[in-house]
Amino acid sequence: MARLTDYHSPFGGPSLGMRKNAEGYEIYFDDGVARRLIWRVASPGISEHRLGDALRSAIHQTRVLPALYAELRQRGIAIESVFR
Repeated sequence: MARLTDYHSPFGGPSLGMRKNAEGYEIYFDDGVARRLIWRVASPGISEHRLGDALRSAIHQTRVLPALYAELRQRGIAIESVFR
């Protein structure tokens, strides 16, 4: 069964989340209006805590997507797009 963790922006609107399934982790972004993006975590052995820290840091920024990419890059977490 998949596990889901969700983070909501304190500025309203966007949310980030991660889910763990048999293949590993997926990250999703939803702007609350029209855009939903999903990525698969491509880096092996990434802990839920490390990934959650990146998502929490990004969601508290006014520009969530650029902040997410920067946080993932800073932590050495590679992602691949699943859905755009």
